[in-house]
Amino acid sequence: MANKGNIGVTTENIFPVIKKFLYSDHEIFLREMVSNAVDATQKLKTLAISGDFKGEEGDLTIHINVDKKKGTLTISDHGIGMTEEEIDKYINQIAFSGANDFLDKYKDTANGIIGHFGLGFYSAFMVSKKVEIITKGYKEDAKAVKWSCDGSPEFEIKDAKREERGTDIILYIDDDCKEFLEQNKIIELLGKYCKFLPVPVACGKKTEWKDGKSVETKEDNIINEKEALWTKAPSTLKDEDYKDFYRYLYPYTDEPLFWIHLNVDYPFNLTGILYFPRISSNIDLQKNKIQLYCNNVFVTDQVEGIVPEFLTLLHGVIDSPDIPLNVSRSYLQSDANVKKISTYITKKVADRLASIFKENRKEYEEKWDKLKLFIHYGMLSKEDFYDKAKDFSLLKDTEGKFFTYEEYKTLITTEQTDRDGNLIYLYATDKEEQYSYIEAAKEKGYSVLLMDGDLDVALLGMLEQKMEKSRFSRVDSDIISRLINKEEKKKEKKDDKKDDEKKEDSPLVKAFKEALPKIENTEFTIEEQSMGEGAQPVMIIQSEYMRRMKDMSRFQSGMGFYGQMPNMYTLVLNTDNTFIKQAENEAETVKQLIDLALLQNGMLKGEALSEFLKRSYTFIGK
Repeated sequence: MANKGNIGVTTENIFPVIKKFLYSDHEIFLREMVSNAVDATQKLKTLAISGDFKGEEGDLTIHINVDKKKGTLTISDHGIGMTEEEIDKYINQIAFSGANDFLDKYKDTANGIIGHFGLGFYSAFMVSKKVEIITKGYKEDAKAVKWSCDGSPEFEIKDAKREERGTDIILYIDDDCKEFLEQNKIIELLGKYCKFLPVPVACGKKTEWKDGKSVETKEDNIINEKEALWTKAPSTLKDEDYKDFYRYLYPYTDEPLFWIHLNVDYPFNLTGILYFPRISSNIDLQKNKIQLYCNNVFVTDQVEGIVPEFLTLLHGVIDSPDIPLNVSRSYLQSDANVKKISTYITKKVADRLASIFKENRKEYEEKWDKLKLFIHYGMLSKEDFYDKAKDFSLLKDTEGKFFTYEEYKTLITTEQTDRDGNLIYLYATDKEEQYSYIEAAKEKGYSVLLMDGDLDVALLGMLEQKMEKSRFSRVDSDIISRLINKEEKKKEKKDDKKDDEKKEDSPLVKAFKEALPKIENTEFTIEEQSMGEGAQPVMIIQSEYMRRMKDMSRFQSGMGFYGQMPNMYTLVLNTDNTFIKQAENEAETVKQLIDLALLQNGMLKGEALSEFLKRSYTFIGK
């Protein structure tokens, strides 16, 4: 006999709300349907373990079947099933979660129960004009029943025929959602949301290549054949297990640098595996590669709310039932638990890097150039990470030697302290382009760092704030005698200052000014300096401050003013050099010396470079 009634909701408009607003994407319905089927199956396993179910479990595979002719999508399980009373309690009363009741009763043995909200089933109405449930409970005297609803608050429940325990959910797909009647689309969504579920999920049959075409076999196409590696104890896994799992998650990518296995059960539950991918520059940066799961069900790859910003560069999986989600499980809600999880992940990453550094420094140094982008990003963006990372963050010199911050400070203190007591860290950003400047510094007994990373320039400013009486100067930001000024300050007379203001350009400076080429967005000043006979005749330098400001303008908003300013350089003439002494009355020599300096700094191009080459051949022929 049929039983009719109204679903227990507070408004007749609940279904339009569900259809339009409850979930962020309509495709979520499939995740919720399969999650419910997994819950029903896991409940049966739990009852079997506790002795409350003594029958044969049999094949527990969940099947998803598409019937385009009938316009239906069916999700079938062989789980716990439902009685008429249970349907009335858990289906007809919206938001009364069966999972919560079950967890209360079997809290010590119920593992992997996904549902928490009691609303997942109703996501079916986002894509369906009608939904039927045919179900039979697990108890011996259970009777099969059929529940049906056309998307209005009215439902019908009546006796049905079903031999085996379990549940079929039959969705009559709406006319505007026909894409969910394409089997390939369903397999794609199952692969996205359900590939790590603990119960086999099948859709269609496997295919094989036969007689020049693809044909179906009799074997079920199991979606989730790969185990969720993060659920296993780290002690049971080998390096190859982690690498193989990474290849599964990210096919056709290079082997990761390191990985971190997260496993905590207090004060929140969190498991996962985070990988450090091989990254050489910001061109390779890819965020949103960390996948968030809730009890093995994919939720999102937008994890900024849980993972600190700098760690969104990592790849991998995080799974936690304690991350607060709204009913659609699609958006994170900011609360204290999320902040605790974020802090824990930051600490875990720092601890792992520190241990690798201490246990195998040689391997750590070999991977530093690939690793430093993560560490520098973290130090710049998260204060508490800097406090930990400063002990395992490295500096590399132009000879390829590595130092901790403290080690390098000890190395350079004697030779690279200026007259004011400031420790001067000399650095280069390109060993080839700045070769002559590097060599000049080495001849003075100075050490030069190689700071060629994408975030190194930004890091320098922060280190100057953190390190007491320390300053970073690029080797080509001044002549070598002034990079680390150790001479006593000379008192400046007022008359001297006036004389300097009135001083006219020397004939030598005038000759070079007249010969300087016009370079777009570039300005030069010229100065004479006694630098010794062996030093270069002409050098081009750019002040550390202006270069750094222009570099920072590319990364930081609000600094665009510096980016729009012209590049300002100083052309330094070495008055001790023989070529400079002869150049004043030789226009061709002046041009040649200027072009050589421009060429050395990568500033001689196009027509100017061609003219320089022609002139050089003329000089050779003399």
